[in-house]
Amino acid sequence: MKKPILRLFAALLAMLMLLSACGPREVGSTVLEPENVPLADGPEGDAPAVDEGEYVDQTKTGEVTKQEVAAMVTETYQYIKATPAGTKTKSDKNNRATVDYSNMADGYVMAKFNEATTKRVKVVVQGPSGAQYQYNLVPQEWAVLPLSDGNGKYKVTVYLQVQDTKYSSVVAVSEKLEAADPLKPFLTSNQYVNIEAAPKTQAMAAEICKGITDPLKMVEAVYNYVVKNMTYDKHLAQTVQSGYLPVLDDVLAKKTGICFDYAALMTGMLRTQGVPCKLVVGYAGTAYHAWISVYSKDQGWIEGVIYFNGDTWERMDPTFASTGQSSESIMQYIGDGKNYTPKYFY
Repeated sequence: MKKPILRLFAALLAMLMLLSACGPREVGSTVLEPENVPLADGPEGDAPAVDEGEYVDQTKTGEVTKQEVAAMVTETYQYIKATPAGTKTKSDKNNRATVDYSNMADGYVMAKFNEATTKRVKVVVQGPSGAQYQYNLVPQEWAVLPLSDGNGKYKVTVYLQVQDTKYSSVVAVSEKLEAADPLKPFLTSNQYVNIEAAPKTQAMAAEICKGITDPLKMVEAVYNYVVKNMTYDKHLAQTVQSGYLPVLDDVLAKKTGICFDYAALMTGMLRTQGVPCKLVVGYAGTAYHAWISVYSKDQGWIEGVIYFNGDTWERMDPTFASTGQSSESIMQYIGDGKNYTPKYFY
């Protein structure tokens, strides 16, 4: 009777150690938890008011049936290179900020603040479910923003800091996305998974998946590479600053990072190989966490996180599996979907 109790205690202790390493310092302190700020009405008006410190609404998962997906996509998926096409754009009258919505059918929009400024610039993407995704913009640089909330009406608004946590809207675009391929947002580069700025990551993904044609075998190969070669950076987890974003080639070179880095690296690698992959941000237990979901033609979205147990695909969490050295207790926790609550999809 004592042995089962001891095993249960050991498993719980292991999970508490892992959760404390990955989560608490990230809540409200990194870009993983989008900073909610009061947004003042500006030239474009009707800026949504959000109390600082509250969570934005949880987005829907964009679930679709395999039949619906099959009717929309080709037999072979392809990585989509994000570019500001310039065929559909909107700027404010002073040309301070521009939203390029030419590529909505490919699952993304782009935004840019055109002037140099020391003030903070944000963009809010509000999806058809009412979910709001907030991003920081680097002045004079394009940002790729995924449309991960499914088909329907989106509103994209660029905000400029007025004072402290007060922001004023600069330009807003409202457009409806209809009958778009639901996989495309998860086959392209974006601000959170910046594949375009990661040629070494692209090359490593090609090397790892060389000669593999089965998408789930690619997932297995990439997962095994990350779990076996990455170590968890506890110091970074305790000191990470607001606005932190993974730089994929740096993560690949250092072979260390926090859960955000693990998930973004795997997501980027798989997308370059034409495997639809979601970077999911939410909670593992009570700790803020990041993981992945992948799409299979045969099984549809394998939601949450998955791992290959040698026979079937189960839930996978590359951070916990790596940190816990894939112990039985860790893998059992990972495999229990009740422990994971998705919140954002990138």
